[in-house]
Amino acid sequence: MQKEECFYLGKIVSKFSFKGEVIIKMDTDYPEMYQEMESVFVDFNGNLVPFFIETIRLYKGNGLRVKFEDVDTEADADDLMKAQIYLPLDLLPELDEGQFYYHDVAGFNVVDHIKGDIGTLREVREGVQDLFVIDFQDKEVLVPVNDEFIERIDYDNKKLHIKTPEGLIDLYL
Repeated sequence: MQKEECFYLGKIVSKFSFKGEVIIKMDTDYPEMYQEMESVFVDFNGNLVPFFIETIRLYKGNGLRVKFEDVDTEADADDLMKAQIYLPLDLLPELDEGQFYYHDVAGFNVVDHIKGDIGTLREVREGVQDLFVIDFQDKEVLVPVNDEFIERIDYDNKKLHIKTPEGLIDLYL
């Protein structure tokens, strides 16, 4: 399995017990959707390695407490610390109308309602405020990911139509 065929699910952030359990901080608002997983891919030096799950339960907000098969000690769990967790793209939950996954729009052309074509969406930078990172004429334009700014997504023509507050785009041009 290659990373291009997967989506990022979260990261192993700590050990939970001396029996090899770990805590995965999930990159989702709905960790309960993943309580029935049987396996995940763990990133080891750029290689995705399958790990099978013995037990799994919700943990504090957007976390999962996981016991992997053959990870039975603290030392085993230490080897997994900070590792990123992935699942195949075909396991992504279906979205409601108007919703999208960030990886779906990467590479789309971004069209502002006033400025017109403002460049290519390179990535969505996640943080306290997620940002569209748009490449425009050797400059980086940052636009907050906000439902009010997104007019529509044209998947057929790979275009993201946005309506930003007046002056926002001008800050970068």
